[in-house]
This record gives sequence, C-alpha cells and structure tokens, in this order.
Amino acid sequence: MEFNPKRRTSNIILLISAFVIVSLILWNTNIFFEKFKQEERLKIENWAAAQAEIDNSPVDQELGNLPVQILQNNSSTPMILVNKDGTVKTHNMPKELEEDSIKLQKKIKKFSKENEPIAMSYKGEELAMLYYGNSDVLNKLKYYPIALLLIIFLFAAVIFFFFKTNKASEQNKVWAGMAKETAHQIGTPLTSLLGWNELLKSENINPDITKEIEKDISRLQTITERFSKVGSIPTLEVHDIVEETKKAYQYLKRRSSKLIHFSFSSEIEELPVLLNPPLYNWSIENLVKNGIDAMRGKGNIAIQIERQGNFVHIMISDTGHGIVKSEFQNIFNPGVTSKKRGWGLGLSLVKRIIEEYHKGKIKVFSSSKEGTIMQISLKANV
Repeated sequence: MEFNPKRRTSNIILLISAFVIVSLILWNTNIFFEKFKQEERLKIENWAAAQAEIDNSPVDQELGNLPVQILQNNSSTPMILVNKDGTVKTHNMPKELEEDSIKLQKKIKKFSKENEPIAMSYKGEELAMLYYGNSDVLNKLKYYPIALLLIIFLFAAVIFFFFKTNKASEQNKVWAGMAKETAHQIGTPLTSLLGWNELLKSENINPDITKEIEKDISRLQTITERFSKVGSIPTLEVHDIVEETKKAYQYLKRRSSKLIHFSFSSEIEELPVLLNPPLYNWSIENLVKNGIDAMRGKGNIAIQIERQGNFVHIMISDTGHGIVKSEFQNIFNPGVTSKKRGWGLGLSLVKRIIEEYHKGKIKVFSSSKEGTIMQISLKANV
C-alpha cells in the first residue's frame, strides 16, 4: 500500500511534461544553432570570394566598394588562410600565431573539425584553403543548451528540496501528533490497571498472576514512554549494546509462538554505545515481528552481533519469503507494506529511530527466497 496514488500519478505527468518542454527547447535551440552556422558559412564564403577578387585583380583596375565592405564587415570569425605556395595568413587572430607553426597546425585541425574548409579560387584556379572557426556569438550559442539545462536542473532541485522539506515537516507533525495522542490514550487505562492489580494483591490470589500482570503493566509503560518520545529529540546515554539487544530478544522469545525458533549470538561480550533503550528495543522488536510475519508464524529468527572497527552490526535474520531487490530501499518509505491490513509504518519508524535519533544506519543486508537479513549499524562509544 502507498499513500496518495493520485499525487504520484500527477507527479509522473508533471515530470513527463517537463521532459517534453525541455526537449522542445533543446530541439529548437539546435535548429537555430545550425541555421546560424549556415548563415555564418555563407558569410565566410562571400568573404573568401571577395578576398580572392581583390588579391587577383590588376593593380590599375578600380574595384567596387562591395568586396572591401565584405572584408571589413567580418571582424569576429577567426580564420587561417593557407595559400597555394604554403604561406599562411591569419585574420581576427593574434598575429604572433603566424610565427608558431605548432600552434598554427593545432588551430587548423581544430577549425577543420568545427567547419569544413573553403577552397578559394579565382576564374577556376584554386588559390588557397580557408580554415575558419566559430565566432564568439556561435560559441556562446553552442553552450546555451548546457547553461539552460543547468538552470532547469537547479530550479528543479530547489523545487524538489522545498517539497521534500515541506513533506517531511508534515510527516513529522503527523508522527508527533499520533504518537503523543497514543501515549495519552494509553495512560488512562494504565493507571486504572495499576489500581486493579493492587486490589488483586489484597485479595490473596496466586502471586504469580499479579506478577505477570505487573510485567504487562510495565510493558505498557514502556510502550507509552516510546510513543511520548516520537516527535521530540530523545536523550542518548551510554549502554551496553549486547545487554540491551538481549533484553529485547528475551522479551520476544517468551511471548512468541513455540513454532518460532529463536537464537542469539555475539562475538563480543559487551560494547558501550550511545542509546535510548526504549526506542532501540522498539526497533529490534519491529524487525523481529516483521520477520515473524514474513514466515507466517513458523520458522527461525536469529540475532547476531558483530563488531567491525568502530562500528557494531546487529543482524536480524528470518526464514521468510524474502524481499525483491528493487524494494530494498522502498520498504522504508511510509505506507509501503506487503500486509493486507498493514499501515506500512513499522520500518519507516525503525529507520527514523536508528538513522535520525541514533545517527546509525539500517539496510537490507541480503534477501532471497530462503529469508532476509536486516542490518543495524551503530557507532561504538569508545
């Protein structure tokens, strides 16, 4: 189950629309670039024709103003003129380039890639080859789509960050509100249960009964404390990670079906870690219960603690049906669940407790048809 399927469809439509608009802009820009380039080539061809006419006209022949104007009007396009006799002349480029043959050859190769050279001829006789590069305007236009994409990307990133922050803020308010209201609602019957249990003790009934009731009352108090901490920054204190994990393990083992086989192992005896025990134990319980649900109430649950450098890894494995690899990240999102009656909040809550409150990491370590291993990683306080 996922929240707001209509919003997701709208987001997909919006994304496709944005992609189409950007594609049209880039397509039109490319057409404009090619058209501008063709016009610039025509201008260079006219320049080459005018230069050939001026260079090969008799000295005593009077030339019109048109060839001269054509030459004078082209002051932006860099050009290299290689005459038939091998002499080189540059236009709209530093004059010292003519004396550096290596740089000159590099420029000629570069210009050849940018534009096809123009053969200059006069009355059917080839006189020279004209190599030319893109003008400053054309170069700027060439990088315009990249700049446009960058602007669009930055704009989209700002919008995405805004909506993500806004969504997270709304979720936080919902989380805090629901949690505090739940803690409040549990508090009233809990107080009543304490009174009834004291009354039972005075009736001289079997003490084992009242002891078990006290355990359940203590459990309800723990649950109330957990919910009251959601939405506020919990206090972290140094605790032994092995002992705290064992507590959660033993509680679940005593209250689970006999069809579930539990096992616990640790390669370390103790390790101090900054923890909030009620919230950490809640995380372990959620992961174990998810594993039990995946096994449909029958199978093996194993908890293993390993140390690697400054980090401790708590591995919770089950023998359930497994998780598809494409869902490894998605399962931690609110509203995502494979259960028909589930709300999809358990793993989202665990991720919040481990990563936001304890500054650790949680992930699907591995998963197959034989089962799943979830890994919690926390930094040791040493």
